[in-house]
Amino acid sequence: MARVTVEDCIQKLPNRFELVLMSAHRARMISQGAPLTLDRDNDKNPVVALREIGDSTIDVEDLREDYVHSMQKHVEVDEPEESAVPLLTSGSEGGEVEAGVAESDNQDAYDRMSEEDLLRGLEGLPPAESPGSQRSGY
Repeated sequence: MARVTVEDCIQKLPNRFELVLMSAHRARMISQGAPLTLDRDNDKNPVVALREIGDSTIDVEDLREDYVHSMQKHVEVDEPEESAVPLLTSGSEGGEVEAGVAESDNQDAYDRMSEEDLLRGLEGLPPAESPGSQRSGY
């Protein structure tokens, strides 16, 4: 392909806006040192990126996935969290914990309370001091 045209690339990516995004992302990748999939022929990075898309020398789905990944600010990793709340046995009462857990974790026993104890503690709190608060006395 001697000259790259938008019509050549539109066959690979039918959306012109997506074509602009993907080719710009590929041009940035090339400027950061990504290997070229075809000869440069004295062309600039955006032209090389369009030629790669038009010639299908790069996978558009991989390019799209890389673009989405580059735009993410925060990537959540699903890792199991350590639970500080003890497991309740099915036969235990509302505030009782398993015997093995309570004996082994005497140090953390003061941090554990039942839901009823927590609600009783919250009811005993004084009202908030700010005038805009719903719990204020105003």
